[in-house]
Amino acid sequence: MGIVVIGDVFIDVKGYSTSPYIPYGRNAGTIVQIHGGVGRNVVEDIANVELEPTFISLVDNDAMGEDVIQKLNRHKVDTHYMKKVENGMGTWLAVFDHEGDVVASISKRPDHRPIEQILDEHGDEIFKDADSIVIEIDIDKEIVKKTFHYAEKYHKKVYAIVSNMSIAIERRDFIRRTACFVCNQQEAGILFSEDYENMTAEEMSEILLERIHSAKIPQMVVTMGRKGAVYADENGQKGVYPALKVDVVDTTGARDAFFAGVCIGLTYGKSLREACGIGTRLASTVICTSENICPRFMPEEFGLAR
Repeated sequence: MGIVVIGDVFIDVKGYSTSPYIPYGRNAGTIVQIHGGVGRNVVEDIANVELEPTFISLVDNDAMGEDVIQKLNRHKVDTHYMKKVENGMGTWLAVFDHEGDVVASISKRPDHRPIEQILDEHGDEIFKDADSIVIEIDIDKEIVKKTFHYAEKYHKKVYAIVSNMSIAIERRDFIRRTACFVCNQQEAGILFSEDYENMTAEEMSEILLERIHSAKIPQMVVTMGRKGAVYADENGQKGVYPALKVDVVDTTGARDAFFAGVCIGLTYGKSLREACGIGTRLASTVICTSENICPRFMPEEFGLAR
């Protein structure tokens, strides 16, 4: 069944200013609408490394929802467990400045309750053959609870990403049960109640090793933008993986691609550092386009053996 991803589908409406953005002013630019959502981005990134993941999610019961499913099918994502329901997809409206950074955004979250029903009806068949599990840790708590129940029942590793850290910090017990938790520098500061804004990557790696030990988190990776990514595990391994230099167009989806690469690497036998290398390469291909996902790769390009 490959890697099983549990998460959201969003439709992203993105406006790009072609000159320095002026708040409250009229800004000329371009507007695009594409498929998004953390879970959807991650599952398509995994599929684009030809690994045929399974997606547990929802879409709207309309032409747009069908379009999302058909695109995922073309990329060899197993959509058998996706449901079409009312308010199944979220919407993200964002404005970017001329350097590709988000300057304003509004989100509408979907109704997650039908995902819980999918797990109730098909949990055993989904989890028993999964290579690993990926989940947005801030999705509805009952869904997270059921996911860990089935994962532990079938001895499957769970990899977690976050989109709303204010929710995630209330779920530290689940974070401790993950095989690896991935977040950005600001989110790590929220998680550990510290300010990491002006910290170097080397300093962050030292602190991360200490913090995961006291927090009892097995493995953790913190992305730091142009400074790269830092990683640490409970066995004392730590380090910095440098970012690749590319021309930035749009940073949306870069963290999701990085996370997908980390999950791919750890699921299929790579070290934590090697997994960060896969994530870095996938993320670097996303930020130089307006797309949310990476292009196609072959598993052999990363030395992967399933």
